[in-house]
Amino acid sequence: MITTTPMLDIKKIRKDFPNLDVTVHGKPLVYLDNAATTFKPQCVVDAVEQHYSQGASNVHRGVHYLSEKATEDFEGARRKVQNFIHAKHPSEIIFTRGTTESINLVVQSYGRAFLKEGDEIIITEMEHHSNIVPWQMLCEEKGCALKVVPFNEDAELIWEEFEKVLGPKTKFVSVVHISNSLGTINPIAKIIKAARQYDVPVLVDAAQSISHAPIDVQALDCDFLAFSGHKLFGPTGIGVLYGKTDLLEKMPPVQGGGDMIASVTFEKTTYNVLPYKFEAGTPHVAGVIGLGAAVDYVKSIGFDAIGEYKKDLLDYGTQVLQAVPGLRLIGTAKEKTSVLSFVLEGIHPHDIGTIVSDEGVAIRTGHHCTQPVMKHFKVPATSRASLTFYNTKEELDALVKAIEKVKDVFK
Repeated sequence: MITTTPMLDIKKIRKDFPNLDVTVHGKPLVYLDNAATTFKPQCVVDAVEQHYSQGASNVHRGVHYLSEKATEDFEGARRKVQNFIHAKHPSEIIFTRGTTESINLVVQSYGRAFLKEGDEIIITEMEHHSNIVPWQMLCEEKGCALKVVPFNEDAELIWEEFEKVLGPKTKFVSVVHISNSLGTINPIAKIIKAARQYDVPVLVDAAQSISHAPIDVQALDCDFLAFSGHKLFGPTGIGVLYGKTDLLEKMPPVQGGGDMIASVTFEKTTYNVLPYKFEAGTPHVAGVIGLGAAVDYVKSIGFDAIGEYKKDLLDYGTQVLQAVPGLRLIGTAKEKTSVLSFVLEGIHPHDIGTIVSDEGVAIRTGHHCTQPVMKHFKVPATSRASLTFYNTKEELDALVKAIEKVKDVFK
């Protein structure tokens, strides 16, 4: 029997996601890999299909009906995203391929234009590789220094260490909001406020947090915010970079081509206005429209209900996993969301992932693109169950049962 809460009708919600009807090895699928990507509700699938079957056209370029309709839907989705994160202007919403490209855009544009030798960039020990490697590449090119804020054994940032590295030489801070491998919720507002003492721009990696709780970029006062559509129940290959207007206007474009120009001669090119200056070439029109539908869907459920339900799931999952002999949770911060990473004594995570998959349970195993986190805990990899509002306590019970099967195999 599927559990419900007074605020969420889980039975009804699960019917919105066709992937939940899939069977694996003759068993009902238990999908616990939402930190990697989320399933798409039927309304998102329909929005993408409708564009391709009834309205496929390029945007911004045509005067015929289909082009004008596609442009209207495309720009309408931009306004939906603007309202979703409470940006001041729709022109502050830049469409990219995902969080990785959004971060790289900031590095290649702002970083290359305004950072110089001797400048310091602050990140944390729990960053995804996408928020480490681009900054390392910039540091190698520019002679900047990368400063890393460590975390403690509960996977909480050590605030005193952040205060130690923040100073006059700090010229940029780029930090993950919620760790994909630990579930830790970092004190973003506190970090931004501290950075303001030195007038330092802050980029927030919101890949995991965008579907967790409401985000208000104006209230946070972050300078940049990046996220991916596919972790917000939208299509793959579409993402968002939010940036403050004054910063985006002084940043140079990273790619040249169509739509990012105002005029071109062989002598000189002048660039288009925001946001198009950063959107060279034909965009992922269907992806943007699908993202707009995903935003509508999440808003229809409401973050209050989502947050309450996911907290209940996290508490239950923590309880039942901690009761498994030989299992150790990795990431036990007081402020965390529904990510449950763990190791089983004497059993490699890849073996765990393979065997539980045979039982119909999908989890993620590996380093989760956070190798420094694995090094911190002295483990090669972890198994990770990540939950969202269409998951149930019964599915967590199925995970525990599958883990017991793993233990039997390796007994």
